[in-house]
Amino acid sequence: MSRDPRAFVALDRGTATVAASLVARIDGRWRLLGSTASPAAVETEAVIERLRRRLAAAEPELADLLGVASAGSAADLPRVACATTRPPEIAVVAATDRVLAPLVAVAASAGWRVRPVVLDGAEILPVASALADPRVSAVLAGASDPPGADERGLLGDLGAVVAAATDRRPDLVTVLAGGLATPGSRVEAQFRPDRPGPTVLAPSPLRDAGEPLRLILDGLRADGSDGRRALATGATTLAEVLRRRIEVVEIGQAGATRVVAGFTAGRALPTRWASVPAAALLPPAFSDTHLDAVAGWLTTPLDRLRLRDRLRELALAPWGDATGEGALLRMAAARAALERLRAATPAMDEGPAPDVIIASGGAWAVAPGPAVGLALADVMRRPGVRALGWDHARLLAPLGAIEDEGERRAVVADLRDDLLLPLGSVVMPAGLRAGRMAGHLSVRGESGPADLDLVPGGLELVDLPPGERAVIELRFRDPVDLGTRLKHAAVEVTGGLGGLLIDLRDVPLRLPDRPERRRDLLAAWQAALWAGMEP
Repeated sequence: MSRDPRAFVALDRGTATVAASLVARIDGRWRLLGSTASPAAVETEAVIERLRRRLAAAEPELADLLGVASAGSAADLPRVACATTRPPEIAVVAATDRVLAPLVAVAASAGWRVRPVVLDGAEILPVASALADPRVSAVLAGASDPPGADERGLLGDLGAVVAAATDRRPDLVTVLAGGLATPGSRVEAQFRPDRPGPTVLAPSPLRDAGEPLRLILDGLRADGSDGRRALATGATTLAEVLRRRIEVVEIGQAGATRVVAGFTAGRALPTRWASVPAAALLPPAFSDTHLDAVAGWLTTPLDRLRLRDRLRELALAPWGDATGEGALLRMAAARAALERLRAATPAMDEGPAPDVIIASGGAWAVAPGPAVGLALADVMRRPGVRALGWDHARLLAPLGAIEDEGERRAVVADLRDDLLLPLGSVVMPAGLRAGRMAGHLSVRGESGPADLDLVPGGLELVDLPPGERAVIELRFRDPVDLGTRLKHAAVEVTGGLGGLLIDLRDVPLRLPDRPERRRDLLAAWQAALWAGMEP
């Protein structure tokens, strides 16, 4: 960006879509004027020109003031941009399965597709072939620190195999972790300074929950323009501006990201984030387990063969069949991907629950906002009261790519009302006793009072429009978990496209085993928040 631009374009280029937004300074503050998204094959200039034409048609005087009234004039505007690519592949090598598991977990959350290799009981030829595969661009080899009795006898072979691979492939990046990175160890000594290919020494995956190793692997994977790294930076800045604890869950065609940032008790928390290729909308290694997970969220009956074909079609043509049953299928795949993302990042469920959960990424683009909010409530289940938002223009990642921290903070502060589409608030108590009325809820807001009984297992909707605030008073018969144990609480909530969602279902969500009953229940919940969708 220039020192004092009147307008700029924010670009988020993914593997399936490219999103563009036009941001301008209006009356002394930055405002979002418009956004659009297109298939990734569309040229960037064509996407920007579409935005320009829309602005010129809707607000010709404003377009003239910003200097974008004529064809092609928007191409000269400053840009902030980020991009995500298909994840590279890393071979993770260890002597035993015990040591391999934490190494794989860390690498899988650092944006790499992982090829696990264990030496114990393996033939040397398949191991060497895996490291020689040109699709593998890096090797992570690790051992316990200090090495355990079950792996000491294999460390010599481990070092020889990895060193031989780097001799054959000077382009291969080698990361030695844990006991292998100790100066003077049997393996580290084999990687002398004149050996071809870069070698990086890294700490054990067990140190600080693997975060130091994850940061090293992420740095090797991508540069500063990486969209998922920029998303983490943008989320951190937004949390600072809102002074709230926020959680961002991004689901894309080739990977997913989860970010936790913000404040608790007035104190800033360190940002935690992970990039998980296995939580992509449709991961490359799509197995029967993935198929079953998607089928578990479907609201329409599809046999396994037809479902597999539809998902393959979705992988080949991400922009095709985006309405009707196609939209429902995408939302089922998005829920399944969100489950995988949460399962791959259990450490992020520790600590206080977020005040705001934000959906991001192209996977949500086919559904109305209230249905996106329900999907978040279905999977991201933690007791408490929180707001739900949607990064509808995919602005968070491009804004995170602004290098100057002060400038980034000023832009995000101005755009705080445009950045997120408010989906509403969700009240989610846990520990309700089934089979009896749990208590009573009173809502006092600008739209008038509302009262309802709290029946376990139900999902109640209260009309609360975007921008409206209300105070809810909850009275329970028995103590429940609402972030803390209580029987009575009064909380301020904000409205949104989905209003106020009183979620009295199980935490975690338990659904019927019978497919027909499960589909009927999911369809009934979804129909209440998806206009035109019949239960």
